Parts: sequence; structure tokens; C-alpha cells
Amino acid sequence: MESTLGQPNFISVAFFLVFVLLTLGITYWAARKTKTSSEFYAAGRSITGFQNGLALSGDYMSAASFLGISGMVALKGYDGIIYAVGWLVGWPALMFLIAEPLRNLGKYTFADVLAFRLGQKPIRISASIGGILVTLTYSIAQIVGSGKLINLMFGISYESAVVLVGGVMLLYVLFGGMIATTWVQIVKAALLLFGVTLLALLALAKFGFSVSDLYGAVETTYGRSALEPGGLVSNPLDAISLGLALMFGLLGLPHILMRFYTVPDAKEARKSVAYATTFIGYFYIIIPIVGFAAAVLIGKDKIAAVDKGGNMAAALLAELLGGTPFLGFIAAVAFATILAVVAGLTLAAASTISHDLHFNVFREGKATEEEQVRVARRATVAFGIFGILLGILFKDQNVAFMVGLAFAIAASGNFPALFLSILWRNFSTAGGVASILSGSLSASLLIILSPTVWVEVFGFSSPIFPYKNPAIFSMTLSFLAAFVFSKWFPEKKAQNAYESEKVRVYLGIGAE
Repeated sequence: MESTLGQPNFISVAFFLVFVLLTLGITYWAARKTKTSSEFYAAGRSITGFQNGLALSGDYMSAASFLGISGMVALKGYDGIIYAVGWLVGWPALMFLIAEPLRNLGKYTFADVLAFRLGQKPIRISASIGGILVTLTYSIAQIVGSGKLINLMFGISYESAVVLVGGVMLLYVLFGGMIATTWVQIVKAALLLFGVTLLALLALAKFGFSVSDLYGAVETTYGRSALEPGGLVSNPLDAISLGLALMFGLLGLPHILMRFYTVPDAKEARKSVAYATTFIGYFYIIIPIVGFAAAVLIGKDKIAAVDKGGNMAAALLAELLGGTPFLGFIAAVAFATILAVVAGLTLAAASTISHDLHFNVFREGKATEEEQVRVARRATVAFGIFGILLGILFKDQNVAFMVGLAFAIAASGNFPALFLSILWRNFSTAGGVASILSGSLSASLLIILSPTVWVEVFGFSSPIFPYKNPAIFSMTLSFLAAFVFSKWFPEKKAQNAYESEKVRVYLGIGAE
């Protein structure tokens, strides 16, 4: 069967327009309710645990999850499932280690938690560097996915597609803030769960609704090696490093962490993680079925011919099983996924620039509500434009792989400092700054020097750093820097504030 991908078709365009109009309607409604900085950053803390759980899963089930993992499983076999498992196992850790302290200690960003007992200016500046590096790397992956998708669905150029996505996403964040972003996430999560379930059921119907028959067909077509480890990660150190990044990176993602400020209290924060884990777990169980079915029913060569990274495997399978209408629906769902996640990332970056840098560092807590929201909107535009330009540069990368790198930076820069500030009495400002900067910058530098960027993007013949995943090195360096600098430069004030921090963490007294 010849694919219509790459040729504009009316049904796809209609689905896209319906979704865009629906979400712009939500944005218009939210804009009328978004007046204060609390409403812009945290939806006025009015979101319930169930709603936030859906929104969290919407934020997390990104283009990397839907397009990237299905494509990676289709092209690389069993190893693609590492990403599905890795991205799920961090959620229990998030619930038990971070969710409640974060909600009780912070206000809008994860830097609020660090600044609770550490030096305001140095810790917020370094946390902003770590946060923006993560959100930018993560955004690139989503923008690449969206550019490919619209390029193939509408037949317009990749560059024009990226600019179009960036423009629509900016409308959501600029006018609707967190209220609009939350409701767009909820709508998108429901659509994505429905779309993937339908796609998996239609695929399994071809194999008598038997997963073992599907795996048998994979073995018959591609040999036993497709169902064994080693197709993507063959080096044990790389595998451990990837696992660490995927698990602990979640605990350092600014756009996920800021969602805990949208609920009224710590109890609802815990509930939202429980709901999110349920939705995300279900999603990651069925997404490998889509990837393996695409490999058998379409073929690796055809998938790679449409997109080198394999990102269109799910779209091709949808077209094969449900024709152009189903392709249009799945493409619109993928588009919704990307828009919602990029909106969440952009809002996280804007809140970092406005709340952490402008309000707390430059203005020393003396800016008006209107000024804070105005700066946040300007930061939104700047971040959006920069993300679009980088999305154009990283055109041919697999989006799941790109997000894996963002997780490595989050696991190395943000997570160690956040974790230690909550649990270690002797953690000092010097330790926090050293931890964030050494982790974030070393992870970013090692990614640039790795085969992924040095060879595949810059075109050099051999990499300077031999591993694809740097987390095991950069995370170790971050924890080591935190320990050494906290011992070299102890801080009595931070140690004394630890007891009052504990009361607020566990009882919520004084939480906003």
C-alpha cells in the first residue's frame, strides 16, 4: 500500500483545525481568568489531584513517548522498550521523595525549594541555568517531532512546520498561562490514551489479539535478535547510564515539578502522582505493541525511508490499519501531544526567567504582579524563538533519543541539589551551586562531545567522549561536588533552618 504521507489530505487538515480551534477556545476562556502571577504560573492552585494527574501524564507522554518509542521499537527492536520502562520507574520515586516536600516548600519553581534555606541569589541563578538547559533540550525533541509530522501531513517544508507549531504554542502560553496549559494537557492526554488504545487493538487484531503471535511474527521476520537486548545499547556502561538518566531525570524536570504548585495541598500532590503513574504505566505497556506491529506490518525499510529516526512508524501503522481518516486522527493527536508539552516547557522556562531571575535576583522581591506577568510573557517569546531555531538545526534526530539526553541533564544538574536540599542538613549554598553547575554543564558538554552530536550533527569522524549517555559520569560529579563544597564551605544558617524546613515538609505549616 502506498502511503499518502507527504501529500496534504483534507481529513488530516480538518482534524488539525478542530483541535487547534478547541484549544484556542480553552486559551480564550483561560485568558479571562489569568490576571495574577499565581494564576499565570500555578493556575491559582485550583487544580484537583485527578485533573493534575491527567495533566501530568499529558505533560509526560510527549512526542518522544508516542512517536519516538514506537519508532525506536520498530527499528531497533527490544532495546526501544528500555525507554518505556525507564520513563515509568521514576514515578514512584517522585511520589515518595519529592512531590510532598516540593508542594510544601515551593511557590512556583523548584528553585524555591533550594532557596528555602540556601542563599537566594547564587542558588536561583545556578538553578535557572540548570532548568533552562533541560527545558531547551527537551523542547528541541518535541519541535523536531512536530516539524516532521506537519511536514509529512501537510506537505509543507519542515522549517515552515516548525515555525507554525511554535506560533500556536506561544498563543497558549502568552494568553492562557498555566490554566490554559493544564486544560490543553488534560484534553490531549485523554485523546492520546484513546488513540493509542485503538491503534494497539487494531494492530493486535491482525495477530488474533495475541501478543505472543505478534512477537512470533517479529522473530519470523527479523530473527530472534529483534527480541533480545543489544540493538540500541550494547555497552553495559551506556545501559546503566541511560537507566539512571531516565529514572532520576524525571525528578529534575522543571515543567513536571512546577505542576505540583497547581494543586491546593500536599495530599492532592500525592494523589496526582498516583493518577499520573496509572495513566502513564498503561500507556507505556501498549506503546511497544504499536512499534513491533509497525515493524512486521510495514517493514523497517519503509519506516526508515519516510523518516530516518523512525518517528513516523505510528502514523504509518495508523494509515495501514484505518486508512486516511485514522491517520488524520492519530496525526492530530500527535500534534496535540507536541503542542501541549512544548507549552508546558515554555511556561517552565518563562517562570524560571521571570520568577527566579527577574523577581528574586534582579528586583530582590520588589516587582508588582503586572510586571512579573509581563516579564514572563516576554521570556515566553524569547524562549519560543530560540527553541524553533534549535529545532531546525536538529532535524534528523530520533525524538525519544533527544529527550533521553534532556533527562541526563535533569538527572545530573537539578535532581541531586533538590534531593540533598530536602534530606541533608549540612547541604550549603556553595554545595548547591557547585552541584547544579557541575552536573548540568558536564552533562551538556559530554553530550556535545558524544557520538550523538559530535559525529551525527557536526559531522566529525570520531567522538571525543565515547559514550552516548553521560549521566553516570555527570551525576556522580554532581553529588561529589555537592559533598565536597558543602564540607569546604559549611553554612550555619542553612543548618539551623533545616529543622523548620522539616516541619514545613512533613506538616505543611506555612505552605502557600
